[in-house]
Amino acid sequence: MEAQDSFSPPPKRDVAAAMLNGGRLKCPACGEGKMFASFLKVNQSCHSCGEELHHHRADDAPPYFTIFIVGHVVVALCLAVEMAFFPPLWLHLALWLPLTVIMSLAMLPPIKGSLVGLQWALRMHGFDLKSNVDDADDPDPTYHSVTQA
Repeated sequence: MEAQDSFSPPPKRDVAAAMLNGGRLKCPACGEGKMFASFLKVNQSCHSCGEELHHHRADDAPPYFTIFIVGHVVVALCLAVEMAFFPPLWLHLALWLPLTVIMSLAMLPPIKGSLVGLQWALRMHGFDLKSNVDDADDPDPTYHSVTQA
């Protein structure tokens, strides 16, 4: 019981800096090492500072935010061009389909990096200092409820 009373919370991490580093595709801890081993595969650990990055659970959030942002930009531009110039349908397809694909592919890694940085800064999903005892008893370690502490 006395050990719990003397426990001090870990130091706070700068959320904005971690998300910015992640958005730059760098390690959220040091801002130097590469976050991704390939297009969207997060490195096991940072090659510069050694911070473990394999704990991330970004799941469906990066595509969701990408679709949300790209959809709002493309639909707004499409409507603006339609109202101003009344172009034929083939021109709409020639403009908006490639723009949608290019924007989605360009935005997905920085958005995922930012979310991994957010998880690191908030010590979510294994990025905390203490080991999670519940993970050893978990029959499906790939699934973690949002409501778990």
